[in-house]
Amino acid sequence: MYKIGIDLGGTNIAIGIVDNENKIISKVTISTLLPDTIGNIVGRTVDALKKCLAKADLTIKDISSIGIGTPGAVDSKNGTVIFANNLDFKNVPLAKMLSEKTGLKVYCENDANAAAYGEYLVDKNKSGTLVAITIGTGIGGGVIIGGNLYSGNKFSGGELGHMVINFDGIPCSCGRTGCYEMYASASALIRQTKEAMQQNLDSLMWQICSGNLDNVSGKTAFDGMRAGDETAKAVVEKYINYISIGLVDIINTFGPETICISGGVSNEGEYLLEPLRRHIELNSPINNQTTVKIAKLSNDAGIIGAANLDAISE
Repeated sequence: MYKIGIDLGGTNIAIGIVDNENKIISKVTISTLLPDTIGNIVGRTVDALKKCLAKADLTIKDISSIGIGTPGAVDSKNGTVIFANNLDFKNVPLAKMLSEKTGLKVYCENDANAAAYGEYLVDKNKSGTLVAITIGTGIGGGVIIGGNLYSGNKFSGGELGHMVINFDGIPCSCGRTGCYEMYASASALIRQTKEAMQQNLDSLMWQICSGNLDNVSGKTAFDGMRAGDETAKAVVEKYINYISIGLVDIINTFGPETICISGGVSNEGEYLLEPLRRHIELNSPINNQTTVKIAKLSNDAGIIGAANLDAISE
């Protein structure tokens, strides 16, 4: 039998069929198309799930269970999304809705927790404490302590994207100001890149995005930096400093053996990690032994972790 893992994000929804060796044999990704109703989101997810099955020449009868990782505070026991500000979810019975559409048992967990569990499953050293950071539309955080997911009181723990790193900072959709994800998410990087370009009309980044701000992505500043553009270098340096501020807070709080970073920005590899490690070393008040690395499963961690939620939910 196979399992299905779903990674529900603010930008994309990824569905994968996972075998008993935690290999994804079929995968389909669709746009989330926010803002939208939960009914429409679930409907499109199920349609994509059917395409994923057809792609693997399987039917729903070949699947033992479904796991879904979603942003926000999630009551994993009842499969309910208590609150997800990026998706505008409040007390959404997501597991029940998917189960009714598919006829299968559905497990639900915070998306970053699911990604952290996926990374833990493939961590040969089985770190005692592992923190996974997913950098996307927002910032998700998942914490594994002693092989167990840490979700805190009433499933609200591990919302690392909403640590405040600038008290008088940018308003966040959660209602606070200066949240980590307002400075260190991929969305924040895109905003910072556009602002820098508008202030520096001679930047090479204008050529990189064909003179159109709508073409700016999370790669634009990194590509400009590699091309030697000073404006791009400044954007990347400041952005990485923002990421490091949050990571130092995480290191001081949990003292993890490992921090894994996933999301589109993680594709920058050592262009991200080398200056990030430098910033952490400069800003950390303690001599920590935390290893900061790119997540091994990259953007598939959420799928693999979600597919295995049955193992920790019973």
